Amino acid sequence: MEPSRRQEIGAARRQRTRDAILGAAFDLMGEHGGLFVRVEDISARAGVSRPTFYNHFTGMDALREALTRELTQRFLEGVTQAIAGLPDPREQASAALRLYLEKARADRRWGWSIVNLSAGGVPFGAATYAQAEVTVRAGMQAGVFTVEDSAAGRDLVLGTSLAAVVAMLSGEERAAYPQIIAAAILMGLGVAGDAARAIAARPLPQVGVV
Repeated sequence: MEPSRRQEIGAARRQRTRDAILGAAFDLMGEHGGLFVRVEDISARAGVSRPTFYNHFTGMDALREALTRELTQRFLEGVTQAIAGLPDPREQASAALRLYLEKARADRRWGWSIVNLSAGGVPFGAATYAQAEVTVRAGMQAGVFTVEDSAAGRDLVLGTSLAAVVAMLSGEERAAYPQIIAAAILMGLGVAGDAARAIAARPLPQVGVV
């Protein structure tokens, strides 16, 4: 067998093992209490040894980072594209918030994974974390958000959204809850109450397949 072919086979086998580990982590972290998952739990679910786990990830922090990226990157790209045509940052922020909350409600395993991963790292992952501040800053520059600090606005957005995800996964069933949360966050950012509620009630843009 040609060396190049052996390398291809080895790389494919390595990718399958990595995917199996990430899939096992998603299964286990996508449950209530998934915050406490250990390397041993993931290795057993994936059918690999501890040394094999460490061949792919340096530890749980590296695994969490990789899994968060897998779960959020494509969805963030879809949401960013979906809201790009909305006319102002208030609508963009509201729509993005609601899309994340609706995603968590529709896919409970995804929702619990985000909750459990956020508890041990950056809320909603590094890319979403950064994008939230970009959106807040854009609203500040446009004069529609009066919050004094973009980092504080980012934390208001993500912290409240994360709490809302937990509430929905734990039994909050009101269909309008994402809309209520979006309006509350807009008001926290400085949007007047009537305007915030009106913006939060507008139809959502469609997110492409993610």
